[in-house]
Amino acid sequence: MKTLNVELGERAYPIVIGSGAMHAKAQLEQAIVGSTVLIVTNDIVGPLYADALAATIRSLNKTVHIHTLPTGEQFKNLETLNTIFDALLEQQCDRKTTIVALGGGVIGDMAGFAAAAYMRGVPFIQIPTTLLSQVDSSVGGKTGVNHPLGKNMIGAFYQPQLVLTDLDAFATLPQRELSAGMAEVIKHGAIYDAEYFAWLEANIEKIMAKDATCLTHAIVRSCEIKASVVAQDEKESGLRAILNFGHTFGHAIEAGMGYGVWLHGEAVGAGMVLAAELSHRLGQLTADDVTRIRRLIAAAGLPTEPPKLGIDRMMDMMLLDKKTDAGQIKFILLNGIGTHTIQTVPDDVLRETLHTCA
Repeated sequence: MKTLNVELGERAYPIVIGSGAMHAKAQLEQAIVGSTVLIVTNDIVGPLYADALAATIRSLNKTVHIHTLPTGEQFKNLETLNTIFDALLEQQCDRKTTIVALGGGVIGDMAGFAAAAYMRGVPFIQIPTTLLSQVDSSVGGKTGVNHPLGKNMIGAFYQPQLVLTDLDAFATLPQRELSAGMAEVIKHGAIYDAEYFAWLEANIEKIMAKDATCLTHAIVRSCEIKASVVAQDEKESGLRAILNFGHTFGHAIEAGMGYGVWLHGEAVGAGMVLAAELSHRLGQLTADDVTRIRRLIAAAGLPTEPPKLGIDRMMDMMLLDKKTDAGQIKFILLNGIGTHTIQTVPDDVLRETLHTCA
């Protein structure tokens, strides 16, 4: 197994990556300080892994409860979140109870937010089971739920004690979920590491075939990039915003279509193409680089064209983005593959991009 550290001073924590990582007893024993654990999972992942994980934790002389949520982005809301609090209170969980998030990004975000809020903060552990959650949402402490008017608008920055990234979860990961995770992998290369982006281009077929060596390298490098950015800007006051490349468009697509119609990664895939096209229209990115980005996103099985929501609808949704400042939308754009910029853009250029592409 390989261990990376997210360096955040007293809130620092390890990311353990490898086969069988979710059953790493030594790491679990160190991270679980109390006597009680609540595993939060969903009705797809739970039947596959929850009982075995519970058995591992019980072998550490801990009491384990399992709370299962319905699957899907459409359930990432305050109503579903409240069922986690119900479970914690029904089991008389105290402030030393550890919440374990077993699932993808939706589970991680909701379980993490519950941990941040219950008794004003209890420990939690991330065990991400999708590629998207392994390379993105499980790293960095962003937690929260959606509101009908905007994605992830209610939440908190709250770091886990431990992240266990188990490569064995790929055995049961549907191909559509693998593609969705690749959106975040591609994003890391596009904004931060041109050499990594080129490696992805050269190895995309092997990655999509679940080649273990290539998948491991992609996960490790993406986690290294995100951990580095988070260590420099934990609460997104500046640099961390670059991790939202493609997300301003992507979140608008998700909200505009209705949560769960497209997977998050699918919306981000189309969003990155829009962001690349916008960068090109501003004279910051060559047409060849736009083509490279579009080609890699397509090779990962992701949409390269957004749904036809209409310019005004997209504009309205983007104005609800968390990076909006005084009514001005701040975009993460590219000055070349591997080089990012955070900026506002002229309204006419944005509308022209949306008119052409969306």
